[in-house]
Amino acid sequence: MDSTDKITTSESLSAITDIFKDIREELVQSGISAESVEKAVSLLKEKAERGDPEAAFLLGQFHYEEGRYAEAEVIFDGIKDEDPRALYQLAVIYYDGLGTKEDLGKAMEFMRRVAFWDSSEVGSVRAAALYNLGRAYLEGYGVQTSSAEAERLWLLAADDGKPYASVEAQSSLGMFYSRPETLDLTKAFSWHSEACGNGSLESQGALGVMYLYGLGVQKDPDAALFCLKDAAERGNVYAQGHLTACYYHRKLYSRAAALGERVCGYEDISAIARHTGCLEEFIRKGIAIAMFYFSRCLQLGRGVLQNRDRAKVYLTQAVRMDPEICQELQMDAIHGRI
Repeated sequence: MDSTDKITTSESLSAITDIFKDIREELVQSGISAESVEKAVSLLKEKAERGDPEAAFLLGQFHYEEGRYAEAEVIFDGIKDEDPRALYQLAVIYYDGLGTKEDLGKAMEFMRRVAFWDSSEVGSVRAAALYNLGRAYLEGYGVQTSSAEAERLWLLAADDGKPYASVEAQSSLGMFYSRPETLDLTKAFSWHSEACGNGSLESQGALGVMYLYGLGVQKDPDAALFCLKDAAERGNVYAQGHLTACYYHRKLYSRAAALGERVCGYEDISAIARHTGCLEEFIRKGIAIAMFYFSRCLQLGRGVLQNRDRAKVYLTQAVRMDPEICQELQMDAIHGRI
């Protein structure tokens, strides 16, 4: 599977940040460097053997973070019925085939058990499990495809937009209600607003576009520019593409050309997705938009020296990146709107 198919572990890991902090403090108090993973593992083994459940989980987590998936699997499997975090990490291991054979059925079974764990002590790992289950149902990984079930699970994970809920689910609901099959732009704007308020970079870029074109909200060029600029500065490539377009239409051609040329240099889309938490699909769209407008700048000599041969190169690359969005932009160019 490629990186876009993998189960997210970020929310699970954030749920145990405080535990890691505690164990590091204990390491320091014990006179052992918190930077030494091997010494930490030694101490955790000792604690786990004495029956400390937190030490057992952290030992498994250390192995997981070091890429020792076989060792992590054994430890997590031993405590999976008592610790939902271990069960969640096992689901990740089986889903992505980390150090073992990929098993989508088992992964979904474990993820469902976490999502509906009968305890108030599950914490944010439940929201992460609900989010991943919803994603599996939308894309048909290990389960029968069902948009309705994906929506139900994401609504549970989003928990009315609360900050401690799954921000990824909140952002995904914004995307879900922007799809032609489930279109409701008012809901899309509402959920992107919640997710953006809780830190989602993906949703901040989406809000900028919605303000720009009046999708689910009244057009507001100033709000659009604010959202797009902030999201672009934080690394949202979709926002960078639309910001290039904004500069161009405001006749700020030098800015449009400079930003467009920078975005044209992006190569490793998967790495960008991992770094920003944004979807590869929208990263591609952002690059295609920036390439198209930079090509237009080169073709007409706006904000940059005219170079029609170079313009053709970037236009060709843009079409390969996203032919649908480039067809729409080309029609705008034909009718004199670009």
